[in-house]
Amino acid sequence: MKFKFKIQQYQTDAVECIARVFDGEPCIDKTLYRRDIGKVDSPMLRLENEEGYSNHELIQSEGNLLENIRQLQLENDIKKSEKLNKNLGLVNLDIEMETGTGKTYVYIKSMFELNKRYGWSKFVVVVPSIAIREGVAKSFEMLETHFFEHYGKKAKWFVYDSSNLQKIDSYSSDAGINVMIINTQAFASSMKEGANNKESKIIYSERDEFASRKPINVLAANRPIIIMDEPQKMEGAATQAGLKRFNPLFTLYFSATHKTDHNLIYALDALDAYNKKLVKKIQVKGFEISNIPGIKDYMYLDDIVKSKNKAPIAKIEVNVKLKSGVITRKILSFVAGDKLETATGLQVYKGLEVLNIDPERSSVTFVNDVVLSKGQVVGDISEDAMKRAQIRETIKSHFEKEKFNFERGIKTLSLFFIDEVSKYKSYDDEGNEVKGEYQKIFEEEYDYYRNENSNLFNGKYQEYLDRFDAAQVHNGYFSIDKKGHAVNSALKRGSDIADDISAYDLILKNKEQLLSFDEPTRFIFSHSALREGWDNPNVFQICTLRHASSATAKRQEVGRGLRLCVDVNGNRMDLDALGENIHEVNKLTVIANESYKDFVSGLQAETKEVLRTRPTKADEEFFIGKNVTVDRVKRPITKVEADAIHAYLLINDYIDEKGNVTDVYKDAAKNGTLEPIKKASIAPMEADIHKLVQSIFDESVALDGMVEDGNQTEIKDNGLNKANFEKKEFQELWNQINHKYAYTVHYDSDELIKKVVDDINANLIVKKLSYTVQSGEQKDVNDFDDNQKTASEVVDIAAMSQTKYDLVGEIAKGATLTRKTVVAILKRINASKFALFKSNPEEFISKVIKTIKEQKATMIVECIRYNTIDDTYDSTIFTNEKHSSTYERAIPANKSIMEYVFPDSDGEKDFAQALEKATEVCVYAKLPRSFQIPTPVGNYAPDWAIAFEKDKVKHVFFVAETKGSMDSMMLRPVEKAKIECAKKLFNEASTGNVHYAHVASYQDLLNAVRAG
Repeated sequence: MKFKFKIQQYQTDAVECIARVFDGEPCIDKTLYRRDIGKVDSPMLRLENEEGYSNHELIQSEGNLLENIRQLQLENDIKKSEKLNKNLGLVNLDIEMETGTGKTYVYIKSMFELNKRYGWSKFVVVVPSIAIREGVAKSFEMLETHFFEHYGKKAKWFVYDSSNLQKIDSYSSDAGINVMIINTQAFASSMKEGANNKESKIIYSERDEFASRKPINVLAANRPIIIMDEPQKMEGAATQAGLKRFNPLFTLYFSATHKTDHNLIYALDALDAYNKKLVKKIQVKGFEISNIPGIKDYMYLDDIVKSKNKAPIAKIEVNVKLKSGVITRKILSFVAGDKLETATGLQVYKGLEVLNIDPERSSVTFVNDVVLSKGQVVGDISEDAMKRAQIRETIKSHFEKEKFNFERGIKTLSLFFIDEVSKYKSYDDEGNEVKGEYQKIFEEEYDYYRNENSNLFNGKYQEYLDRFDAAQVHNGYFSIDKKGHAVNSALKRGSDIADDISAYDLILKNKEQLLSFDEPTRFIFSHSALREGWDNPNVFQICTLRHASSATAKRQEVGRGLRLCVDVNGNRMDLDALGENIHEVNKLTVIANESYKDFVSGLQAETKEVLRTRPTKADEEFFIGKNVTVDRVKRPITKVEADAIHAYLLINDYIDEKGNVTDVYKDAAKNGTLEPIKKASIAPMEADIHKLVQSIFDESVALDGMVEDGNQTEIKDNGLNKANFEKKEFQELWNQINHKYAYTVHYDSDELIKKVVDDINANLIVKKLSYTVQSGEQKDVNDFDDNQKTASEVVDIAAMSQTKYDLVGEIAKGATLTRKTVVAILKRINASKFALFKSNPEEFISKVIKTIKEQKATMIVECIRYNTIDDTYDSTIFTNEKHSSTYERAIPANKSIMEYVFPDSDGEKDFAQALEKATEVCVYAKLPRSFQIPTPVGNYAPDWAIAFEKDKVKHVFFVAETKGSMDSMMLRPVEKAKIECAKKLFNEASTGNVHYAHVASYQDLLNAVRAG
C-alpha cells in the first residue's frame, strides 16, 4: 500500500501565501557562480568543475516585500507587521500549521512553486532532532512521485552526513531543485572556530577529504533558502549563530507553536484545523483513583448498557468469592435493586444496593447515597489495578472502533506510551526475551474481551480476528542497544524527547506496512520519550501508562494520532470522502491516567497558549479593512461601510453595546432567520458580513467543542421500530424514493464559451507584476546611509520572466475542458483581457479556470437529466449503518422508523424533536449516509424522509435537507450545486408525489408542505 496524496485547498493557500510575498520578483533560472572546488592538481579539471548554481539575489525593495506581506495579512485576518524581520536573510516568514495538517507537504511544495515562479533552487531544511530529520526524509521519499506528476521534475535531496561531504559538491553544482536536510546537532554544539568537538571540526574546519575546504563556506555560497521545521526548539544562541553562517537568502519558519514572532503570513491553528475538519476529533476517557466513604473494597464502573425498551444495566468490576474460596476480580451485571454483597459473596460490599442507574450522567447511585461514576477506580487498590483498567479500556475502545472501521477498509491502531521498557519486555541472563507486566496484562485482557464479546463479531471481521492470537497483535517500538535488545530511550540533555534513530527507523520504515490488514500488529507499545518526529494516521486510541507525576505535554501526546486516517488503498478519509460524517470515523480516543476534567482543562490550557489572536468583538474597528467580494471583485470594507454594518447589528440586537455577539444572533444564524440587510451600500456584501460576524471567537464554546467525554453512556444498538417501518404511509414513501438513478448532462459548448467569454470580459482583473527600485548613496566602504534621500521607480519586469507556460494546456487541465474549447474561449476574449496574461501568468490562469468552473457548474445544474436504473436501495440500509452515540445526544423516537434518532448537529436535534411533537407528521426516517443521489459534483445524501397525515397538508411525502442557513449565499458552492440537483430530481424529474426542500427548521418545512 502507498499513501495517495491530493491537492488540498488549505495547503495550496499556504503555498500561495509564501509565493505571493515575492510578487514582483523576476524568474531568473540557473544563476551561475564560480564554485570553490578546493585544491586540485589539474587546471583543466578546475575549469571543468568550477560551475555552480546559486539562488539569485532578491531584486525588489524591502518596501515592496513589506507591502506584499501586509496584503496577505489583511486577507488572512493576521495582525499587520510594522517592519520586515531580517534575523536570517532578507526576510523571515512564519507559517503556522497545526500538527497533523501537513506542514512538511506544504514546505516541500513551496520549494517547487518558488522554483517555478522565481527560479530559486537551493534549500536547506533545518530540524531540531534526528527524529524529525528521519520523518522529513521519509516525507521526501513518499512525495517524490506526487510532485513529479504536478511539476514534471524531482527534487534532489540528501541528509547531511559529515562522513560523506561530497554530496555538498553535488548540491552546489546541480542546476535543479536541491535540498539538504540537517539536524542542529550537526552544527550547533559550538560555533567557536577550533572548538574541541567533532561537529565544529567537520563543518567549520578545512578538511583534507574535502579538498581543504570548509563545508559551511561551500554551502553558504549557494545563498540557500532555509526552512526551519519546529523553530521553537532551535532558539539557542549556538544554533542561531550557526544558522547565520549558512548565509541564507531568506528563511521560512514552520510550526504549530511559534515562540519568537517573525512576519506571520499564514495561520492554521488548532481551532482552525478542527473547525475545518482537517484533524480528528478528540474523545477523552478519564481515570482517577478515588476514596469514597462507604466503599471499602475495589469497584470500577466499566459500562452502562441502555436500550430503548429495557432498564439500564450497570457493568461493575468487583472482587468475587468463588466456590473454592478464592477471591478474584470479575465484571458483573447489575440492575436497580441488586445487592453487591449477594452477587459477590463478600461482606465488604454490605449496604451497597443499586438504587438508580443513570445513563445520562454515566453513574450508579446506591441506597446509602454512595455514587459511583464511570472512570472512577475506588476502594483499596494499587497503581497496577489502575493500569489494568486503562489497558482494558483501550482494548475495548479499539474493538468498538475496529469493527466500525473494518467494514470501511480502514486498519485500526492503538498506541500505548510507557515509561519503562522492562514493563513491556526484558531479557534473562542468556539474552532471551521475557514478557513484562504490561505484555502479560494486555494478552490476558485481549483474550478476555474477545471471549466475552464473541457474539458481537461475525463474518469477515471474525475471520480477520481469528488469523492472529493475542501475542501477535502487539509490538514494541523501542531503542535498540548494541546487543539488539530493546532499551529505554535516552533523553537529550535539557529535553524530555529521545533522539534514538534505531527506534524511529522501526516506526517510520513500517509506516505503510502497519496499515495493511496482513500485518498482525494493531497495538503499539512505545517509550514515552519517543513522542515527536513521527505519527501514523490510523492511530485511533492513545493510552498513557506512565507515572502520574510525569510532566508530558498533552498536545504532544495527542499529536501522534491527530492526522486524518487512510484506507487500505491509501486514500485519505477526509471531508470530501466522508462529508459531515468525518468525525464519526476520525475520532481519537485518549485513555488518560487522570480525570476527564483534569486532562481536558490541561489540554485546553495548552491549546489556548498557542492559538493565534482572534477578534472577540464585532465593533466598527473589526470590520474596517476586512476583505469582501462585491460584484465578483474583492475589496476592503471602508469606515463608512463598517459604521453601517455595526448599526445593522445593533438595531437587530445581534451585538450589545460593547460589540459582543448576542445569543439572539447565534439563534437566528442557526435557524436561518437572520434579518436581511436592506441598506443598499452594504447589502451586496451580506454573505461576507455574516461570515465575519460568525468568525468572532467565543473561547469557551470553541474549545469545549473540540473534546468530548468518552465515559458518557452510549447507545450501541439502534433497533428498527417495525410498527413504524411497516406503516402504509412509510412504505408508500419508501417505494417512491428508493430508486437508484443515473444522470446525463448535455450542455451546449458554444453557450458555455459565450458565458465564460462574457464573464471574463466583464470581470477579469489581474494584478500587474512590478518591483520598486530604491537608490541611495554609499556613506563609506562598508555602509549605506539610511538617512540619505531615495528615489523610487516602478519598472515593468514581465518580459524578464524565463518561465514557459502551456497556457492552453494548464487551463484545459484545471477546468477539465478540451484544448479546442479553451482555444475558442481565448480567441474570443477582448485583446486587453488577454494581454493580462503577460502581466501575471499565474493569476491569469487561475482566475480563468475559476471562471470556467463557475459557469460550467451553473450550466450543469440547468442541463442535468435523471433517469432511473434497474436497481433500488434495500430497506436494510437503515439497520446496516451501525454507529453509536452518547445517550445524551440520542433522541428516543416514537414516530421514527428507528428506536433512536442520532442528530449530526444542534439544528438536526431541534428538527427531530419538532417532528416528534408535530401532529401533522405520521412517520419519518433520518436517512442513512449510504442513501445517496449522484451529482456531477459528488454524491449527495439528503437528511430526512417524512410522511405527513394526508388530511393536514397539501404535499404528503417530503425529502428534506436541514443544513444550516437557507440563504444560498451562505452555502458552499459544491453543497449548493448538490442541493439544486436534488431539487431537480425530486421536484421535476420524479414521477411520484415526493417533494424536496432545503429548510432550516420544522416551521420552514411546514410552510413548504402547505404551499401551493
